Amino acid sequence: MASDEVVVAPQSAPASEIPQLPNHKVKVKKLGQRACNEKDAKGKFCGGHLKRWFYVDDVVEQECGCVEKAWGTGAEVYRCEFCKTLYLPNPEEPRGVNVGGVGQLSIFGITIQPKEEKKA
Repeated sequence: MASDEVVVAPQSAPASEIPQLPNHKVKVKKLGQRACNEKDAKGKFCGGHLKRWFYVDDVVEQECGCVEKAWGTGAEVYRCEFCKTLYLPNPEEPRGVNVGGVGQLSIFGITIQPKEEKKA
């Protein structure tokens, strides 16, 4: 396996088949998911924002190092801002799109013409 590849279980796979790390809980994002859906002991959803996590630069993760050992240095990983659950990208979502998604096209149809350069 190359260092930049991410092993991702299909979304339909049970949670037990997603490769777990010793110090982190790992899940796969659902299509368009932007908030954590992890439940606490009382059954309440966490609801924290999922943010792209650059674990190579994280000082705390450098002490543990299990994410880099498992997935290499360039894996696309998201982490909940509150409970720190890790999320792998959904294989059906396009790569390189920010967590917020691709967004919507304008329904107004307004096109702004570029300004003409002034001649000196």
